[in-house]
Amino acid sequence: MHTHTAHPEGEVTMALTPPEPPPAGGPLLDSARTTAGEPAAAAGSGDLPEVKGSFIWLLVMAIFGVYVAFVTPIAISLAIRVEQLAPGHEEYLGYITGAGGLAALLTTPVCGMLSDRTRSRLGRRSPFLLAGTVVGIVALLVMAAAPGTLVLGLGWVLAQMGWGTVVSLLIALQADRLPESQRGKVSGLSGVVQQVAPIAGVLMAGGLTGNNLLLFLVPGVFGAVAVILFVCLMREPDSRGMAVTAETLDLKALARTYVFDPRRCPDFAWNWLGKFLFMFGVIFNTTFTAFFLAARLDMTVKEVSGTVAVLAGGGVVATMLGAVGGGLLSDRLRRRRVFVLTGGCVYAFGAVVMALAPGLPLIIVGAALANLGLGLFAAVDQAVMLDVLPERETDAGRFTAIYGFSTSLPQGLAPLVAPVFLAIGTTAGEKNYTLLYFIAAAFSLLGGLAVALRVKSVR
Repeated sequence: MHTHTAHPEGEVTMALTPPEPPPAGGPLLDSARTTAGEPAAAAGSGDLPEVKGSFIWLLVMAIFGVYVAFVTPIAISLAIRVEQLAPGHEEYLGYITGAGGLAALLTTPVCGMLSDRTRSRLGRRSPFLLAGTVVGIVALLVMAAAPGTLVLGLGWVLAQMGWGTVVSLLIALQADRLPESQRGKVSGLSGVVQQVAPIAGVLMAGGLTGNNLLLFLVPGVFGAVAVILFVCLMREPDSRGMAVTAETLDLKALARTYVFDPRRCPDFAWNWLGKFLFMFGVIFNTTFTAFFLAARLDMTVKEVSGTVAVLAGGGVVATMLGAVGGGLLSDRLRRRRVFVLTGGCVYAFGAVVMALAPGLPLIIVGAALANLGLGLFAAVDQAVMLDVLPERETDAGRFTAIYGFSTSLPQGLAPLVAPVFLAIGTTAGEKNYTLLYFIAAAFSLLGGLAVALRVKSVR
């Protein structure tokens, strides 16, 4: 597997004395620790000027709008339609969401790569942002009018392809436009709106359940307006003067869209692995929350639904605090890795507290700690990714989509692996949730350590 990485001109030697700290507002990248094997884009991206506050807020609003349009179907709308079209077949919801996730996994890197190559007056990303939004709206209409579950599933596949592309390219735009000094802040704010969006979407859809068209279309229009406002008001620079890649767009190039050579961009590879391990732990922890509570509190799953809602509400607040606090502090202190490690440690401690909790009070404490760690890790880890992104000038869209695999792959794999741990040391009818939560803690801690100890070019 290869990628065509632009190497720095000349050889960068190792400093014999500790480097001077950067000036206030200076780059977070530690150039003295950047080797010849690190991408030039990562080392030289500190030259980007700071963007205005209006750009940041319109970007954050676009992210919020897309998640309202994108997550509302997962939270409520799809379940309502499945119940309407196939009563008593709740498993169809899993098939539909799984198919959509696979579609996004396959299409977002290709769209990212194509946007990298696009040369237009509107820029590289804007044409795909608008096209993805149109596809997303059409998909929502298809789901609203679907006569059967097959068409409903096809609609959700289209939605994942459309809105998923928009999400990925909004991250790519951050790589294009944000200097290191603003990436933590924007990543933190993005994490907040991603937590708030499902709540806003459910509240928005709550009064529309009697009308399928409005149930899907209102959140979608909200997202479309937010994206269009961002594209129109914060116009992307004309890309027609940018150099065009010499690589031929053929099947070999398309296949290479999904892979990269970790030897050419080790910091990106280690950060990717850290996020992958951390998310594996998160999915272990969250997938079986209702069943864990039922077993620990000696209740049925239906009886603990209210408790799950309380934990979810508190989790949103804790995650928001971690994301905003970690993002802002990492920019102010010009440090990233310590916050990622702290997020992994806090999440691990929260998972252990939950595993050992004899009753509900400590379970709530453990869940709050875990969500605080989740917000802290996720926000700052994304900022690290933007700092070390390979081939920033030519392949940012492709690499930000590949970074998304570090979350989507655990979402598909972890629930399949978890039953192995749940069955260890148990008798018939029992599940070893204590072991599973310990394993979740170990994975999240390993994720933090991978970033803190192995990523070298970011402080």
